[in-house]
Amino acid sequence: MNFGALIIGDEILSGRRSDKHLTRLIELLAARGLKLAWARYVGDDPVRLCETLRQTFASGDAVFSFGGIGATPDDRTRAAAAAALGLELALHPEAEAEIRARFGDETTPERLQMGVYPVGSDIIPNGYNRIPGFSIRQHYFVPGFPVMAWPMVEWVLDSKYAHLHHAEDYVERALTVWDTYEGQLIDLMREVSDDFPEATLFSLPTLAEEGRRRSLELGMKGPAERVAAAMARIRATLSARGLEWQDKA
Repeated sequence: MNFGALIIGDEILSGRRSDKHLTRLIELLAARGLKLAWARYVGDDPVRLCETLRQTFASGDAVFSFGGIGATPDDRTRAAAAAALGLELALHPEAEAEIRARFGDETTPERLQMGVYPVGSDIIPNGYNRIPGFSIRQHYFVPGFPVMAWPMVEWVLDSKYAHLHHAEDYVERALTVWDTYEGQLIDLMREVSDDFPEATLFSLPTLAEEGRRRSLELGMKGPAERVAAAMARIRATLSARGLEWQDKA
């Protein structure tokens, strides 16, 4: 199972708002032994949004979509999802019940609009204010507000994909090498990559600027046993060369 992310909204592309969902989704997946396969940003243009969703529905991936499911005219995600699937929109009875329970006598047609989804959708409970998200075809549509969205994502991961938690033999481990250039360790990187082909090496340098100390994050990802062996080789080689390094938490 691949997991993907859609972060939706013109405000993200224009810079009026900064995305916080991508980093948090990666953290929520990692806590369950899962990982993010891809992410896409898209604005509120209905044609582009519909085409993007048509592509992601065709992928067969599980996709978390953030934003664009409110009641204002610029919230076009629900309609785009329906158009991408060739489905009609309709007021979901469970969503209607939640919205009426939330607003009581102040329930308006505009507020009920937030419970209008593509036909065949299921609701995603929203413990913050009872305005649900919705899911269809392994796509999970949640609000743009982190305080609502992140618990809803956790609910999906724990109720729909618990059987996948920690099911794959996959870990990521890294260390920081201080005052070192990547070029100084190319031979070590090649050696480790050749000797541990089941795992994947990664290298992320940090420039010495704005008072920061030059460093290099060096790590491996893949099967736990092979990653552990590869990291032991890396540590031993760095120590033998007299380089300063520190394991990352």
